[in-house]
Amino acid sequence: MKTKQSLNRRQILGLVWTGSIAIFLGQAAVALVNFIKPRTSGGFGGQVVAGKLAEFAVNSVNRISAGRFYLVRDENGVLALWQKCTHLGCAVPWVEAEGQFHCPCHGSLYNRHGEVTGGPAPRPLDRFPVSINNGDVVVDTSKPIERTKFDPSEITKA
Repeated sequence: MKTKQSLNRRQILGLVWTGSIAIFLGQAAVALVNFIKPRTSGGFGGQVVAGKLAEFAVNSVNRISAGRFYLVRDENGVLALWQKCTHLGCAVPWVEAEGQFHCPCHGSLYNRHGEVTGGPAPRPLDRFPVSINNGDVVVDTSKPIERTKFDPSEITKA
């Protein structure tokens, strides 16, 4: 006759602890993968839809916070400028009253096309590639473009 083996208390607790640790490690692995995985759309570091071209008035400067850039529209088209100062990386706000970007950290000044007009900044604000798809202004924030001067060919025709 066969006897039925049962688990004792120590074996049951060992199985519970092993299972709990396995679940915890699995959750930690998923969290780590999601943290490391780059975002491919919808935010900084990917494709950002700034809005419809018609939403941006001619001769306007608009901050697009999701992409960390400014969208400058003039009579020739649109230009996306990274908000990061080229001196030490501070966020550079557009000051409408002055008609220029004014870095609050060390006083660098930039005109509406990102050209340095004063201060210690060594070069113009970096820009991002812009495309217009079905009326949507799409900016690729994964590819900042360093520049030494403003060139009118950088403006994406509207």
